[in-house]
Amino acid sequence: MATASNDTYPDHLWRPLTQHQGLRGAMPNRMVSAKGCIITDQNGNEFLDAIAGLWCVNIGYGRTEVGEVAKQQMSDLNYLAPVMSSGPVIDLAEKLQKMLGFESHVYFSCSGSEANETAFKIARQYHLQAGNGGERRYKIISRYRAYHGNTMGAMAATGQAERKMGYEPGPAGFIHVMPPYPYRAHPKLTAEEHAEECARLLEETIIHEGAETVAAFIMEPLIYGGGVLVPPDNYAPLVREICDRHGVLLIFDEVVSGFGRLGTMFGYEHWKVQADIYTFAKGLASGYMPIGATVVKEHIFEKFEGAPSEMKHFRQINTFGGHPVASAVALKAIQIVEEEKLAENADTVGTYMRHKFMELLADHPYVGEIRGKGMIMGIELVADRKTKAPLSDDKVMGIVGACVQKGVILGRNSNTIPGRCNVLLIAPPLILTKAQADRIVETVTTAMAMAIQK
Repeated sequence: MATASNDTYPDHLWRPLTQHQGLRGAMPNRMVSAKGCIITDQNGNEFLDAIAGLWCVNIGYGRTEVGEVAKQQMSDLNYLAPVMSSGPVIDLAEKLQKMLGFESHVYFSCSGSEANETAFKIARQYHLQAGNGGERRYKIISRYRAYHGNTMGAMAATGQAERKMGYEPGPAGFIHVMPPYPYRAHPKLTAEEHAEECARLLEETIIHEGAETVAAFIMEPLIYGGGVLVPPDNYAPLVREICDRHGVLLIFDEVVSGFGRLGTMFGYEHWKVQADIYTFAKGLASGYMPIGATVVKEHIFEKFEGAPSEMKHFRQINTFGGHPVASAVALKAIQIVEEEKLAENADTVGTYMRHKFMELLADHPYVGEIRGKGMIMGIELVADRKTKAPLSDDKVMGIVGACVQKGVILGRNSNTIPGRCNVLLIAPPLILTKAQADRIVETVTTAMAMAIQK
């Protein structure tokens, strides 16, 4: 095996969303440990993780009690074919049903992408088996700027052009509509009127496509990776009414918002609107194990019952779906969120941090809008506050890089819309303290001050 020279290092890892040209020969920065909200690298440098991994480490890093649960479950039953059932997966399905508060069945997978793919297939098969011309209902409507996953169906539903470049054409039957985006709404419309217009255009799309061809509408309670777009309060109830009027299933993608992120246990609670199908991942096990879940209301599940010869059952299997270790870990992570009241902390500290940012940056020439809910926040950066022209990529990345240099890791809506990847994303673990929130605010504010001087 060849030995690397003193100034180059072997690195065969292909990193996601990363251009590697400038990394060749450079020594990779290895993260070696983490505790709470802090990650430590090989040189002992500490970083406050203000994006919770990928919006997922809700309970923070280094929870030894979670590791003990995983160790015990690995010793007891490390794997089981998903057509069989273990104690942890049965208990987890029961726990989710009780938390959501309605009769349901849960299909487990390994990621948010898989959970959404599952939801699409269930929606199509449901209509086929429910009668009323359901054999024609196959179309899935979603929203621009939304992210629903990187598998082919989930990517087709994703409304982010840069994520699809080079991989299209995708599967047929996926349609997009504009989301509510009050910051860039027509200036003559109030936020509520803008929401009404977006809902009206959704209904017009259903009508023009032919309601009898539309299976489902999928939406994140608020758009996360696409720029933290918070809808006006009247939007979700209007969507529910439209879906009911046209026999369209409503899917809530709660992959990010589930389990405390928005200051409530589930995102939909803010708008008091229920969906027919819910998808979860990320916070379900707080990033300690890969696990996804698709939860369907009982009236949907019932349409999959019948004699074996009728082929009405759901004909999908995921090798690692309902993994006993992942299920046991998820149960423990949910227990921690509940017992430590982390949803409440997300609301309290998240609101505190957002107000601090507004006090210090509301008048900054590069800040167009500061928005969020609970422990998730977006800062939209603009070159001109009047025209709302997005700040250039190099300046946005310069701000992100300056924060990392000062020991705070945050994100931006990378590879989203060409020319509009200009929103800083802040979504720390839900255990964040006010002192740590102050550090994030101070770091970003300093980086913004440096940017304006360049």
